[in-house]
Amino acid sequence: QVQLEESGGGLVQAGGSLKLSCAASGRTFSSYGMGWFRQAPGKEREFVAAINWSGGRTSYADSVKGRFTISRDNAKNTVYLQMNSLKPEDTAVYYCASQYYSGTSTYAQEYGYWGQGTQVTVSS
Repeated sequence: QVQLEESGGGLVQAGGSLKLSCAASGRTFSSYGMGWFRQAPGKEREFVAAINWSGGRTSYADSVKGRFTISRDNAKNTVYLQMNSLKPEDTAVYYCASQYYSGTSTYAQEYGYWGQGTQVTVSS
């Protein structure tokens, strides 16, 4: 049973920072790519960032490039999302997900396991 548990969400003012964590269990964490997605009220879930199995390759949505950084610690079975210069439009539930493969897919259908999500609210 694969489990992903996000933490680190909360309320922050515009321009502030938050760091999300996602702890994984039940699978060989270091073999698979990981990603972060988000879903705002009334909108579809969208890709945010992804990292390959080793951490050597990453990909980002254009809307977060230069502000967000994805990283992973395979010894701790954890993936992170450092979010800086937050904007009100970043407000969403953020989901951690584990890929079927080892790369940096931007497509939700290539992720087989999902966490429950953590709320991020950015006030103006």
